[in-house]
Amino acid sequence: MTEDECAVRELVEKWMDASRRGDLDTVLNLMTDDIIFMTPGREPFGKEEFRAASEAMSGVEMDGRAQIQELRVLDGWAWIRNHIELTVTPPADGEPVHRSGYTLSILQKGDDGRWRLARDANLVT
Repeated sequence: MTEDECAVRELVEKWMDASRRGDLDTVLNLMTDDIIFMTPGREPFGKEEFRAASEAMSGVEMDGRAQIQELRVLDGWAWIRNHIELTVTPPADGEPVHRSGYTLSILQKGDDGRWRLARDANLVT
C-alpha cells in the first residue's frame, strides 16, 4: 500500500472518529472549502450547509463504521467507494435509527500534502 493510500484510509478513520465524538471542527478540516455533497432527493450542498445541519444535530449520538471497498489514487486525486453503517440516537432517550449504504467520494491532495474530501455522493438510507 502506498503512502497516499494509507493517508486516505487514515482520513476516513479520522472522519468517523471525529463524528462519533461530535468534533465538527475536525470533520470540517477534513474537507475542501469547495466541497460538494450529493444525497438522494436533495440539491447538492456545500461546507456551510453541512456545518449548519451538523450544528442542528447537537446532542445526537452517532456510532458507525466505514469499510473501504475500493480505493484508487491518481496524480493528487483519489476516489473511494465505501460501505457505511450508522446508528444515530437522538437526545433524551430517543429511539436509535440505523442507516447503511454506499458512498462514492473524491479526495484531493492539497498543496500542504494533506488529503481532503472534495466531492461526496452519499447513498446511505
